[in-house]
Amino acid sequence: SARPDRAAWGFLLPFVALFLFTFVLPIGYAIYESLLKPIRSGPLGLGAAHIGFAGLSNYTLALKQQDFLDSFGRVLLFAVVQIPVMLLLSTVLALVLDTLSSRWASFLRAAYFLPYGVPGVIASILWGFLYVPGVSPILDLLGRVGLHPDFLGYNSVLWSVANVVIWEFAGYNMLVIIAQLKAIPQELYEAARIDGANAWQTALRVKLPLARPALVLTGVFSIIGTLQLFAEPLVLKPLTSTITTSYTPNLSAYNEAFANNNIYLAAAESVILALVASVLSFGFLSLVNRKGRSER
Repeated sequence: SARPDRAAWGFLLPFVALFLFTFVLPIGYAIYESLLKPIRSGPLGLGAAHIGFAGLSNYTLALKQQDFLDSFGRVLLFAVVQIPVMLLLSTVLALVLDTLSSRWASFLRAAYFLPYGVPGVIASILWGFLYVPGVSPILDLLGRVGLHPDFLGYNSVLWSVANVVIWEFAGYNMLVIIAQLKAIPQELYEAARIDGANAWQTALRVKLPLARPALVLTGVFSIIGTLQLFAEPLVLKPLTSTITTSYTPNLSAYNEAFANNNIYLAAAESVILALVASVLSFGFLSLVNRKGRSER
């Protein structure tokens, strides 16, 4: 029995090593950095500085910053609107493709997935040109019919960012959902047809319930991704004054680390962000699992 155990650990070792070096150690180091701060010596604190133990003072300082707290409210509002819209679009696309012939489905699946292959920075630059007056052909066309929207204004820039994110990730989520749909046994569809179910009833009563694992998975990924929102607002920031250096939690931590040179406060903000993402993700999973058990 010892030999199979050694073989199993041999297969697991590369993953365990990669997990430790790319996940556990960076998180541990961030927590360690968040507990430190520069301490100055001498009269009036003008002497040499050394790094000392800060306790939870960095966390206290982060939670006292109103801009940092506002950034969480902003991304939570973003999530409440953007995630349902994106998952609804992805689900509809997956259901439509599941009913098409394999020839058209393959072409459309690749076309819908193509935006995901575009890096977030490039996608933000492309959409940035479409948002800027005088450059955007969309604004020119809308102006000809008397419409003059400000996509980068204070009340609309968040939804402009949401549009970029939906464009990027709807195709990816669609692939996850359609893979789940393809795993459904065809006998269930045949049984539904025998019972007189039409295409709409089959989608609602058979496909969507059995695609639940994929919907939950994409929901969790979307929650985590929303809280990590960074590249899109960072790229659009030079185009508008409404995106500040603390527009999202990730932007705030980035600004503290590389603009204010306060890596210890940035580490504390990053740990807080990780904790919030974990709580929301596990809370969502717990809620979904509880609902699933109650339905049974």
